[in-house]
Amino acid sequence: MTFSNRAYLWTTGAVVVAAVTGSMLFQGCARHTASAASDAFLDHNYSITENAQLTFAPNVPPPIKRRQPAIVRVNLTTEEITGTLMEGVNQPTQYRFWTFNGHVPGPMIRARVGDMLELRITNRADSTMPHNIDLHAVTGPGGGAAITIVQPGQTTAAQFRLLNPGLYVYHCAVPPVPTHIANGMYGLILVEPEEGLPPVDKEYYVMQSEFYTVGAFGAEGLQAFSQDKLTLEQPTYIVFNGKVGALMDDNALTANVGDRVRLYVGDGGPSKISSFHVIGAIFDKVYPEGSMINPEADVQTTLIPPGGAAMVEWTARTAGAYTLVDHAINRIEIGAVGILKVAGRENHLIYNKFGF
Repeated sequence: MTFSNRAYLWTTGAVVVAAVTGSMLFQGCARHTASAASDAFLDHNYSITENAQLTFAPNVPPPIKRRQPAIVRVNLTTEEITGTLMEGVNQPTQYRFWTFNGHVPGPMIRARVGDMLELRITNRADSTMPHNIDLHAVTGPGGGAAITIVQPGQTTAAQFRLLNPGLYVYHCAVPPVPTHIANGMYGLILVEPEEGLPPVDKEYYVMQSEFYTVGAFGAEGLQAFSQDKLTLEQPTYIVFNGKVGALMDDNALTANVGDRVRLYVGDGGPSKISSFHVIGAIFDKVYPEGSMINPEADVQTTLIPPGGAAMVEWTARTAGAYTLVDHAINRIEIGAVGILKVAGRENHLIYNKFGF
């Protein structure tokens, strides 16, 4: 039996345990991991059902206005598509991406603590692989992976109560898990606290990740996946939002002087830590590991592990172009770079050239 097959049996074996123990296992696990406040949600009867407003990076779904839990419906389709990894001189660099809803990263999901996530996943009939989803926001075996495995041409459904606020990664977890992640199957889910988040002027969704190709960086045409490079953790590309240049030029993020900016930043991995930094900005609020408790102040660079996330905030105080990077700075050369363009007046009281 191969390692991948053993891992597959370990993952799916949780279904048997869950079937034997039923809701007692779920509630027992929840009561040991959730806060006392979240325990109250276990007895909640839902009077509201709504469809989640999903958005693709860099866009963020609107803040949650309601102040009571709801059933939130999310429909995901796993698709294997050919798309552009990098624009080329003669032809683009293309890649066969494995995706949620046809995009890398997958759609951002926004919900509220106490909500019941009602999830339906359809795996297209032309897919070559089974897929599933592990949501780091979910309490239970495999973060949902154990009960969401879906074969090509099939649909599955599951419900998950969101017990803990925070910013979380989700990804496919069908073995070999690194391969599914390396091919593009990841995204973010934001679970707002009961009181919601403080309002800001601009919110953006940024996801760092890696691609491993047989061809060298910038090789044009359709590029094959390299299992050898993945095993050695030697990515050909490290990018923001699924491709080189996704946040550059006409695709740059925008804000105005005086705007409060919040970035929801995830690291899909599968291998490399992100040293996330915005050149020329000091984050006056950072929620490390995506936790909503005790944000840090005056942070220059924040570490985000593979499978982790962070929220960063600051106020744009003078006009100009601010560069988003992974401050493992060589990674700029293989795609980990973006721009935030801040429009308005330059503030010479804080930033000024002194010439002779």
